[in-house]
Amino acid sequence: MATPMFKSVKRKYRLLIAVLVALASAGGLATAGTASIGGPFTLAATNGEDVTDQTYRGKWLLVSFGYTFCPDACPTTLNNISVALEKLGPEADKLQPLFITVDPRRDTRAVLVDYLKSFDSRIIGLTGTQQQIDSVVKEYRVYVEQQKSEADPDGYVLPHSSYVYLMDPEGRFTAVIPGNETGDSIAARVHNEMNP
Repeated sequence: MATPMFKSVKRKYRLLIAVLVALASAGGLATAGTASIGGPFTLAATNGEDVTDQTYRGKWLLVSFGYTFCPDACPTTLNNISVALEKLGPEADKLQPLFITVDPRRDTRAVLVDYLKSFDSRIIGLTGTQQQIDSVVKEYRVYVEQQKSEADPDGYVLPHSSYVYLMDPEGRFTAVIPGNETGDSIAARVHNEMNP
């Protein structure tokens, strides 16, 4: 049975999702220039490099946020991105998918490398200091709230928004896609944005 605090946080989370979905449906988040999402970052990549937002200029970015202890939303999103990359075929070469942790305390480079083995190998994981992660979370307007774990009194969970942000080759926000959209749907949306 959920505690009153958990129910309150769940309500806030649902309200945030409803607002974002409404904005996306109305075009408020789906058209370049209408929302200030994204910005500069410096993070550590799973491929061993330290990267910035400039590292990926010239490529479309599919940016998702989550953490390796996430029970359902993150694996679903990453699986859907993996399917989308397959569906895009050669067009996926113009795209760089990124998975940015919201839990840098537990999600080291090595942990992310191991976690991402279950998904498409083109997905690069990014981590950093808490300050670096807080900064990129703010830039992308990601909802994250740390809560104590009911299953593990010494642990914690991080309810978070589970959207995928499509950024153009100049680093400008183009579209937001719910992480639970099917791989086919994500591929179609990315294809349409890349080929207006």
